[in-house]
Amino acid sequence: MLVRDVMSRSPKTVTRDTQLLEVVSLMCLFRFSGLPVVEDEDRLVGFIAEKDVLHRLFPTLEDLKDGMAAVDLDALMGQYADVLNLKVSDVMASNVITISPDMHLLRGATSMVRHRFRRIPVAEGGKLVGMLSLGDVHKAIFQANIAGTLKRY
Repeated sequence: MLVRDVMSRSPKTVTRDTQLLEVVSLMCLFRFSGLPVVEDEDRLVGFIAEKDVLHRLFPTLEDLKDGMAAVDLDALMGQYADVLNLKVSDVMASNVITISPDMHLLRGATSMVRHRFRRIPVAEGGKLVGMLSLGDVHKAIFQANIAGTLKRY
């Protein structure tokens, strides 16, 4: 079974200029843990994950050197509204790891697990062609095995 057999073919995408308010709304409403960032003709230029947004609220290295007791975590959480005014380009990862649609499904899942991703862009020639999630992989393996089990009886 190949990645192309299981991947989501029309993933929701954003651009570098998309405001984070729109991105986090999609993340929270539709439970997206991350979204591919594309430019002209679905050329993949980045990826934005929940951790990229939330990272802006974490204490800095300087805060930690001064001791966590001195850090006002509630004040940091209060900066969330400021974070929402940023654009995707301010927080996205540009060095995107992708998999090929012609890759074996378990090889794609292995890549996700190795990098601690729950979802990964599927690209061909730098162009986004889909997304694969661990849930997609699990469901496909489950269905293949259940169908195989039913055929044996």
